[in-house]
Amino acid sequence: MPASILVVDDNRDAADLMGEALRMVGYTVRVAHEPTEALAMLDDFTPDAALLDIGLPGIDGYTLAGELHRRLPALPLIAITGYGQANDRARAVAAGFAAHFVKPASIHDLVAVLERLLA
Repeated sequence: MPASILVVDDNRDAADLMGEALRMVGYTVRVAHEPTEALAMLDDFTPDAALLDIGLPGIDGYTLAGELHRRLPALPLIAITGYGQANDRARAVAAGFAAHFVKPASIHDLVAVLERLLA
């Protein structure tokens, strides 16, 4: 069974494109455009990893990461964001992200990290 990935990004085009790219390499993907939508998906979907934008409406990606880890403590999280400064990376690590990518992220680099995290 292919690994399942949750993609959360309020930029619909970016989220849908990332979801489609991940599907093309064999992952099962669910895409959410808002944090509340992502959390509601957990009622019937347990992802093996999650890719989160940081600049989300309502609650930011750091807060969403905390809530996802509260519900699924072992869930690997990857930040995919426009925030790329050293302090942004440090904050992502502190929030429990296993990796941090600056948009636009290379699908090849992303898949390599997913394969490592899901091995």
